[in-house]
Amino acid sequence: MGMAVIEVGRLCVKVYGREAGRKCVIVDIIDENFVLITGPKSLTGVKRRRANIDHIEPLDKKIDIEKGASDEEVLKAIRDAGLEDYMREPVKPAPLI
Repeated sequence: MGMAVIEVGRLCVKVYGREAGRKCVIVDIIDENFVLITGPKSLTGVKRRRANIDHIEPLDKKIDIEKGASDEEVLKAIRDAGLEDYMREPVKPAPLI
């Protein structure tokens, strides 16, 4: 199936809610249903929050961060990876079939 995995540092797109179509980063795994994500807000508009894994779509990119990294650390890792513009671009969520 080749689905990207849910892991710390994985870039994702929110597919539900107010922030649908915006990119975010997984900073922590809470349990099998929830993860902690951040945009960070200053970059993508996604606040640091708990998200249901059914509400995010993992992307094929990953940044190098520690579990529970601060928004500053996440932002630095995104910059270091040269993904700032990529993260800023909203995604059109795929229609749910």
